[in-house]
Amino acid sequence: MSNAIKATKITFKKIESEWYNYHNTLKEIARLREEIMNPFDEEPEDTNIVKGAASVRVPGDPTARMATRLTTSKQLNYLNEIVEAIDRVYNALPDNYKELVRIKYWSNKDLTWDVIAEELYVNRSTAIRWRNEIVQATIELLGWR
Repeated sequence: MSNAIKATKITFKKIESEWYNYHNTLKEIARLREEIMNPFDEEPEDTNIVKGAASVRVPGDPTARMATRLTTSKQLNYLNEIVEAIDRVYNALPDNYKELVRIKYWSNKDLTWDVIAEELYVNRSTAIRWRNEIVQATIELLGWR
């Protein structure tokens, strides 16, 4: 008996959509990092307040604050987890599986399985089996069900 996680149809579709959106997710991660590292200062400093030598000043550690914001951002952590899982699965794939990923998910073309299989010089059922193995490996790496 296999210990493989039996994925639901919704999980399967969600993982596939993550493969399709991989490059957009990388852009989103870069955008989120930029927002966290260079936040928009909502309250401009009041120029009417004069601070003297005896003023109470809060010492700051902007580097630590930025690092804390980067590590505690749930959205950023979630997107990083997805990208890391896809990277690990992709890098472990044989070359013909990688070509399937490039054609199916990253070419921005809506190709049928027959066309994809023809480009890979395999049967349609073989191409679909490869896709299932890729998605299943990603599901298992993420621990989803």
